[in-house]
Order: sequence, then structure tokens, then C-alpha cells
Amino acid sequence: MRAIAYSIKPNEKESLTLTNEKKHSLTLISNDLNDRTLLYAQGKEAVIISSYDLLDRRMLLALKEHGVRYIITRSRETTHIDLEEATRLGFKIANVPSDNQSADLVSRAVIRNLDAWGQGKCVGSACCCMKITPLEEKKKIDRPCTDGYRLSG
Repeated sequence: MRAIAYSIKPNEKESLTLTNEKKHSLTLISNDLNDRTLLYAQGKEAVIISSYDLLDRRMLLALKEHGVRYIITRSRETTHIDLEEATRLGFKIANVPSDNQSADLVSRAVIRNLDAWGQGKCVGSACCCMKITPLEEKKKIDRPCTDGYRLSG
């Protein structure tokens, strides 16, 4: 999978590179994701962000226009991502749900998520997608995606 990781720190760079074992085509940059650095996402399937990279509606639309389909945040938190809009736009979203946020654990989680998506599978407990059934649409209740660990579309 072709992916770009923004806001990479030196210890994360080494850990991600070693964990990846050249399975995925990773571009690692220290700059945050913003209007000036968005162009580096062109042609990538996935973006890997930190909790400091804000993905609001405008940025999500821009990523979609650049061909991005997957978003991984290297944090447990997802408050920096407009999950409802991301789901509406068809993004698959994952986080690192562990309390342990060491560079090695985060790197393993990121690569595991890329591996799963590359095989057409859901990322399980790391899945942050929101799926709304017709009945829930009427009630406006959102719930995590649990589509049998298979991606649709």
C-alpha cells in the first residue's frame, strides 16, 4: 500500500521503517499535514497522521480529491478527525486503541492496519469508521463499523 506519514519524529521514523520491512511504500515526513504539505498525499492510498494533524471537512475533501482512501491516526484519540464527515466521504479510519503509545507499539499497529486494509479486511478494534443502518439513520445513532471484518466498496 502507498502511504504517507506526517508529523514523524526521529524515533517514529526508525521504528516505522524497521516494522514495515519494505512491505508498504511509505513516505515519512516531519512536517504536519496542512495546505502546503497536502500535495505530498497525491497518489497515496493512505495517510498516517498524529493527534496534532487536524482533519476537518475541508481537509478531508482535499484528501479525497488526492485519491486517499484510508486514514490512520498514530494516537488513541480521534477528536482531531471529523469522523462523521470522513465516513460520509467513504474513508476507512483507524487509530491505535492501546494505552501503550510507545513508538514500537504504534508502529506495529500502523503496519498491521495497512496490512489488513491491503488484504481487504477491517482493522478490528482499531476501526473508527462509523456505520449507520437505515433504522439508526432515523434515530441518528452512530456506531462503530463492524461489517464482519470485510471492507465493502
